[in-house]
Amino acid sequence: MSVLNYQRLRDFVAQLAALLDRQPDEATILARGSELLRPLLQHDDWLDEAFAQPHPQHYQQYLLHADAQQRFSVVSFVWGPGQQTPVHDHRVWGLIGMLRGAEVSQSFRPAQGGLAAAGAPVRLDPGQIEAVSPRVGDIHRVSNAYDDRVSVSIHVYGANIGAVKRAVYRDDGSEKPFISGYSNRYLPNIWDLSHG
Repeated sequence: MSVLNYQRLRDFVAQLAALLDRQPDEATILARGSELLRPLLQHDDWLDEAFAQPHPQHYQQYLLHADAQQRFSVVSFVWGPGQQTPVHDHRVWGLIGMLRGAEVSQSFRPAQGGLAAAGAPVRLDPGQIEAVSPRVGDIHRVSNAYDDRVSVSIHVYGANIGAVKRAVYRDDGSEKPFISGYSNRYLPNIWDLSHG
């Protein structure tokens, strides 16, 4: 790929930070944040291929940007063919936007003796966005919609998601705590303006 258009990601990060500076309620963050994320998903010339590489056994979670105050983080999720998450939660608000390929999200709710599916699975195709939070629904399993190709989604969370104490859910509904961390050791240098 030639010179990446990091301006798109810089603009998104700056606009989301400005929105959060106003300390809006969560409903406003999810609605306005979705509007801000949409233009980023309409172009595929800004994500460095180093942060779009699949792993043969499991999905990858690459940190692209973390707000200095840890109010939000931007992450690329890379799904190898047929890969999926366990059932898990987030404990913060989040926006999931599809960049390449497609993914399927199945929401769950606590039920007697375990978890029950909450509604039909939701498929996200490029440009589409789904919101999660403890208020609007926070427990789900996500999978690559394709068994024969890689999919990439861009996630924005209301915290440094790689450091948030969350849970995966067993079949009986019990929680297993985890902190996800990230797949990358280095961040993309989106602030270098020497290339245009």
